[in-house]
Amino acid sequence: LHRVPVFSTLSPEELERVAQVVVPRRFGPGEIVFKEGDEGSTCYVVRSGRTRALRMHPDGRSITLAHFGPGDIFGEMAMLDGERRSATVESVEETDAIAILSTDMHRLLREYPDISVKLIAALGRRLRETNERLARQSFQTVQSRVAAVLAQLVEEARAEGSTEGDVVITATQAEIAQMAGSSRESASRFLAVLERAGIISQGRGRLTVHDPAALGGYVY
Repeated sequence: LHRVPVFSTLSPEELERVAQVVVPRRFGPGEIVFKEGDEGSTCYVVRSGRTRALRMHPDGRSITLAHFGPGDIFGEMAMLDGERRSATVESVEETDAIAILSTDMHRLLREYPDISVKLIAALGRRLRETNERLARQSFQTVQSRVAAVLAQLVEEARAEGSTEGDVVITATQAEIAQMAGSSRESASRFLAVLERAGIISQGRGRLTVHDPAALGGYVY
């Protein structure tokens, strides 16, 4: 628990208190954690693996809103405001998480103000990322938007592990296109350009960035 940002400032005794109320959960690839419109009585923290938040259109289309990796919290919005879930969250790969009931989380927030500060910071980062995505979709070309999404995913992956060398991103072409506000075909063409340039290589359901710094040349 001490590696989870929202709990990182707690003492060992306080962490033990938190450990008493969390419930370990495991989700397989593609498993739904919760659906848009569900009641939100629980929040989750990723311990390992990755999940994604998405919105579904009645015609079957979906758009990826965010990815959550180790240390990230999700599901807290509905828990805090009492509204129903605003998005569906599914596991992208084998994911270990902890679940915290809203009654327990509210009690922890009252007892340990540092958790509240960390949670507000996490919400602020998420809002900032949303604002940046909206700006990209309004002003940038498809190539620039896709490169910016890749740069963001690289930054998130590096926060979880090594800061040097190749960076592996667990995301499909469709997910990258959705995050960039682009068609899959347009995103695929640009990813092929990056691959021919040796900046990335593509695999099934994942992408390896060999030269993260080169992505900056496409963001404007």
